[in-house]
Amino acid sequence: MNSTSDKRVRVLAAGDHFVLPRLITDAVRQETAADVRELTLGWPSEPFGPVAEVAEASDAEEALIEALADDREVLVTQMGPVTERVLAACPALRLVVVCRGGPVNVNLDAAKIHDVRVCYAPGRNAAATAEFTVGLLLAALRRIPQSHELLARRGSWAGAAYYTYEHSGLELEDLPVGLVGHGAVGSRVARVLCAFGARVMVHDPYAHGEIHGLRLASLDELLRRSQVITLHVRLTAETRGLIGARELALLPPGAVVVNAARGPLLDEVALCAALERGHLSAAALDTYAQEPLPAASRLRALADRVVLTPHLGGASRAVAEKAATIAAAEVGRWARREPLAHCLT
Repeated sequence: MNSTSDKRVRVLAAGDHFVLPRLITDAVRQETAADVRELTLGWPSEPFGPVAEVAEASDAEEALIEALADDREVLVTQMGPVTERVLAACPALRLVVVCRGGPVNVNLDAAKIHDVRVCYAPGRNAAATAEFTVGLLLAALRRIPQSHELLARRGSWAGAAYYTYEHSGLELEDLPVGLVGHGAVGSRVARVLCAFGARVMVHDPYAHGEIHGLRLASLDELLRRSQVITLHVRLTAETRGLIGARELALLPPGAVVVNAARGPLLDEVALCAALERGHLSAAALDTYAQEPLPAASRLRALADRVVLTPHLGGASRAVAEKAATIAAAEVGRWARREPLAHCLT
């Protein structure tokens, strides 16, 4: 053990069916002497959503309050709803560590009032999301899901029509691909696409250091020059609706749009309209304005032109393990009274 004290930290490992409670427990016990209680929340079997004043959380305030009731000092969770009500009901709580890239399920203002430190796990899913983005791009360019559906599900060889010149796909070599964002995910995607021989262009006014590809100062210029665009920016007030009807119209005819970042970055109504009129040839989406994707979504009627996956970009075992390890390291620092590495309050 690395703890410098015999005091056992009282931890609640509120995992789910992805970041398993046992992963959190094992990682925490590698860092410090701990009395760990485990709680399993329902995600992803039960979709996350807004809970009270927080977003993207499991509807489990009561379960969390009950599990924290015996003076737990530390909460490690991915989807637990850390609301004002939860914080007020758990006065012994001093540290919350969220096993994800941002603590959207935590009321940060209330945490400050209740003197609770809040940490998160940046970079946990960067590699997985980058790989998934490239997979989406290849699937959309070469019509892989559509041809699989025809052959495997319907027993039809009609997918051979994708070998005609008119319907055949694009290849990455020499293809102009524009990346909107060059952070932890975007930079990895850029490196992979460069290895394929794509002509990579990047727009990111906040990126510093080496850029893998041609840096463009203007988003409009990137759109005009890109046969494919992929989105890699955080959702903020500034980026919400970043790609709308005007931006899609700037893309060349037959362009492809890929989004495995956040759904509201992209205007889905404008996207559907551009696909329906043939200005875009394809789109590949892993995130949506509303999740789960509504049954009445226009995207579902465009199955021959779109690849749709249910927010799986970060779904790898390595991500769950990394998340638990990063979170546990923060618990260890807190227990040893060392500076926290990824703290927001």
